[in-house]
Amino acid sequence: MALKNRLKEHRARLNVNQSELGKLAGVSRQTISLIERGDYSPSVTLALKLAKIFGVAVEDIFDYEEDV
Repeated sequence: MALKNRLKEHRARLNVNQSELGKLAGVSRQTISLIERGDYSPSVTLALKLAKIFGVAVEDIFDYEEDV
């Protein structure tokens, strides 16, 4: 199971760094970095916050792919 994300792309589009996005979302820069690397799956609440910040649907940022 893998949660793929396009967080870095959306962050670049908004022209904010990891620290700035972390502040907007109420998490640390490290949390944003871990999500971008795929080493951490955000809570539903955090995923919804990020989607709201970018003005997109959660599915535009995150995509779940099952291992075959």
